[in-house]
Amino acid sequence: MIRRALLLLLASLLLCAGAGQAQAAGYRYWSFWERDGEQWVYATQGPSVARPSDGDVQGVRFAVSEDSANAARPRGKAGFAAICAKTPAQDGRKRVALVIDFGTPSHAPEGESPPAARTACARVSPDATTAEALAAVAKPLRYDTNALLCAIAGYPRKGCGEQVSQKRTPEHDRPATEQKTESDGGPSLGLVAGVAVVVVLGGAAIWQVRRRG
Repeated sequence: MIRRALLLLLASLLLCAGAGQAQAAGYRYWSFWERDGEQWVYATQGPSVARPSDGDVQGVRFAVSEDSANAARPRGKAGFAAICAKTPAQDGRKRVALVIDFGTPSHAPEGESPPAARTACARVSPDATTAEALAAVAKPLRYDTNALLCAIAGYPRKGCGEQVSQKRTPEHDRPATEQKTESDGGPSLGLVAGVAVVVVLGGAAIWQVRRRG
């Protein structure tokens, strides 16, 4: 009876460990970022609302993310001076530097391959939004019925913010603030400790049964 209870406890621990390591649900979408010095900051407004100033650097990244806290940042360190070096200033217009990161093959919709990441300098009217700046240099854009930006430069061809199974993110593709944890591979410390406790208790119980016999 004791042995059976211990086996059931061990099975429960293993099931819990498997559930903890299951892939989390995420969403495949274009995230929107603003450059603050050398850092990318997740934008608090959407590209159809945000109105960058002359000299700003804006970024977009296509990826599968659970939420803004773990969203993948645009890659590349080029600043405004480098991106807009060949686009001279013009009276009555503003220049916005854009970093367009189409993501990695692991995050691409089935049957599609992401184009290479690129930068562009949009010269637009002073009151233009980021969406208008993107439209000036990365057509065609595609939106859904709720005005969610679904595609930039025609990528992806279909889909828009759909829920998908979250794949493990390669080391080079993780957000800068993300740290590797015990869940990145192998059994967790809690699982090992739990199994050890079961083994010890099991040995003690069997010893007690034999002693009484």
